[in-house]
Amino acid sequence: MHENRTVYRVPYADVDQMGVVYYARYLEYFERGRNELLRQCNLPYLELERAGVMLPVIEAHCEYLKPARYDDEVVIIARVTAVQGIRIQMTCEIMRGETLLARGYTWHVSTSVQGKPCRLPAAVTALFKEPAA
Repeated sequence: MHENRTVYRVPYADVDQMGVVYYARYLEYFERGRNELLRQCNLPYLELERAGVMLPVIEAHCEYLKPARYDDEVVIIARVTAVQGIRIQMTCEIMRGETLLARGYTWHVSTSVQGKPCRLPAAVTALFKEPAA
């Protein structure tokens, strides 16, 4: 399975008045992980867009298990866990050391720039249906 690990130090701008990472930021962390995973696989999102393919999020889920705080070094672990027709699921885990802070997933659908459903590029389906090296 393809996986990317992105190290991220929580900036003050990510925390709320209680000093913990604001809940919506975790979905931004998921996005960071997805982008880095695609980049690692030589499929940067920008190139997909240039090829006329968009991957909008159609569903998002996050479980918040433990809080992250300002200046924590977290690791964002992103994986592609399903490719079904024109849909692709990516899962993420947010870790601080060995502690799982949050986990979740996003479902994306492949569309044209005009927003019409379209096939995932062959490079995407081939890449994520193969075992990772």
